[in-house]
Amino acid sequence: SVPTGGTQQFTAVGKDAGGNILTITPVWSVVAGGGTIDPATGLFTAGTTTGTFVNTVKATSGAISGTATVTVTPVLTTITVTPNPATLQANGTQQFSAVGRDANGNAFPITPVWSVVNGGGTIDAATGLFTAGSTTGTFAGTVKATSGAVSGTATVTVTPVLATITVTPNPDTVQTNGTQQFSAVGRDASGNVFPISVVWSVVNGGGTIDAVTGLFTAGSTTGTFANTVRATSGTVSGSATVVVIPQPVLTTITVTPNPAVVQVNGTQQFTAVGRDQNGRVVPISPVFSVVNGGGTINAGTGLFTAGTTTGTFNNTVTATSGTVSGTATVTVTPVLATITVTPNPATVPANGTQQFTAVGRDALGNPIPISPVFSVVNGGGTIDSVTGLFRAGLIAGTFTNTVRATSGTISGSATVVVTTIGPAPLINLGSAAPNGIMAGQAFTCIAGGLINADIAISPGSTVTGFPPCVITGNQELATAIARQAQIDLTTAYNQLAGLPCPPANAIVANLGGTTKAAGVYCTASGIGITGTLTLDGGGDPNANFVFQAGTTLTTAGSIVLINGAQAKNVYFQVGSSATLGTASQIKGNILTLTSITLVDNANLIGRALARNGSVSLGTNNVITLP
Repeated sequence: SVPTGGTQQFTAVGKDAGGNILTITPVWSVVAGGGTIDPATGLFTAGTTTGTFVNTVKATSGAISGTATVTVTPVLTTITVTPNPATLQANGTQQFSAVGRDANGNAFPITPVWSVVNGGGTIDAATGLFTAGSTTGTFAGTVKATSGAVSGTATVTVTPVLATITVTPNPDTVQTNGTQQFSAVGRDASGNVFPISVVWSVVNGGGTIDAVTGLFTAGSTTGTFANTVRATSGTVSGSATVVVIPQPVLTTITVTPNPAVVQVNGTQQFTAVGRDQNGRVVPISPVFSVVNGGGTINAGTGLFTAGTTTGTFNNTVTATSGTVSGTATVTVTPVLATITVTPNPATVPANGTQQFTAVGRDALGNPIPISPVFSVVNGGGTIDSVTGLFRAGLIAGTFTNTVRATSGTISGSATVVVTTIGPAPLINLGSAAPNGIMAGQAFTCIAGGLINADIAISPGSTVTGFPPCVITGNQELATAIARQAQIDLTTAYNQLAGLPCPPANAIVANLGGTTKAAGVYCTASGIGITGTLTLDGGGDPNANFVFQAGTTLTTAGSIVLINGAQAKNVYFQVGSSATLGTASQIKGNILTLTSITLVDNANLIGRALARNGSVSLGTNNVITLP
């Protein structure tokens, strides 16, 4: 008996008729199949065909031969494990089986020994019952069945187990007899999404639900139905709470924007939103109307068009649906019509600076706040686009309408005359120079006042009477700029007070009706100007006039400049306070220790700069920088 492919050594013994052994050298052969044999040695090799081959091995010596029968038996070649691959949930079980086969594919009876070689779970060594672990994944060739030296394997994929079901929305509010689509998501113990097909049900009332689609229909009973909507897959379920509320009743209408600011003849789109008793949005088709003036509105679209009358029109835009309405307030503002740039014209020495200001007004002449953009359009120098500080170039000449202030589509302009560079001013006012008014405490104006310059107050910060009075420049109230301006004012005041005064220029009488040449004039008491004081520049545009008053300055007249004298070169240094009487027309820079008062209709081309006290204007006063 030889297994397929196996070998067997055969031998042959010769005997005579008496049974005595004779020495022979047989020739071997296979005569009935079953394999092959070495003719000299008798080494037989079995073939692949199993069965009994009778008298197939023959040994021959001369005419005598002997035979032997060979049985070829099958050999186990392969073991096949099934199922392969196998997919089961974590902690689940799977029965494996093994089939042995020989080289010809014929079944070969085996009693395998089972084992797990690459993880994924455990297996009964005798029965092949596999139990998956809790770790998911694919475990290649992990289940092994072994018989002798032959084995076979199978791959196992461990999939997660459904752990939770989440139902959304949760909670949800549904109107009586209304519908809500619910959805459910399954997850395994690690929180990963797990595909499921759920069965829907309602367990605590509140309505009904389609068992397949999850479409919930609320009943007619209001209330909170806790965990009533349930989604179930196998032994796992999730739930959601439903709050059933009454059908909506339109309760409020909100109109937006509210308030709305619209320019004269401008437009504004209004919208309206309706809400029910629970604050939920209710679809409406409102009718718009205007009930308190201010303009007109399209009843269907809510497009409002402002009228020409400015003002605030309270609760004027109304949106109505049935018996419910909402309103919005509209403020109609004027439209910018003109921009006035000052000073105009302005005379600036080459490479010198000039602060320009711009005032916007509507068609009725009322001031409108603007933030203009300054530019130079006809040459003459450069300008800061935000602050309006102009610096002249080096070329002298008249540059018509060159400084431009623009806001939107409206602009205004001023002419600049650039002069050749002259000598430095007698007194450097520093950061006090842009101010038409400076005060230590406060600035007041009754009516009709116009300040064509900046103002600065420090350490105080009070400004009253604006409007109706107008300040065209910046207002620095107790700011760092105002504090520095006061420092520079004090320096200039002390410089003026320290200038030497010739004895011949002592002031002994009222200056009204006199003519003075350039120089320093002084008195330990007060200076009075009743009538006209004429200042003669003698043909020198840089002639300086300084008047030092130990106490006060009081005017009831005017100052006239002749022969090149300029207001910017006229200085009054006053030891206490100055009063410009009714209708006085004064030119020059007034620097006082205490306060300055302009009575009705008094005008000043110059500066009113008070160190410690206040500056007060009556009615219709104008101050313009020199």
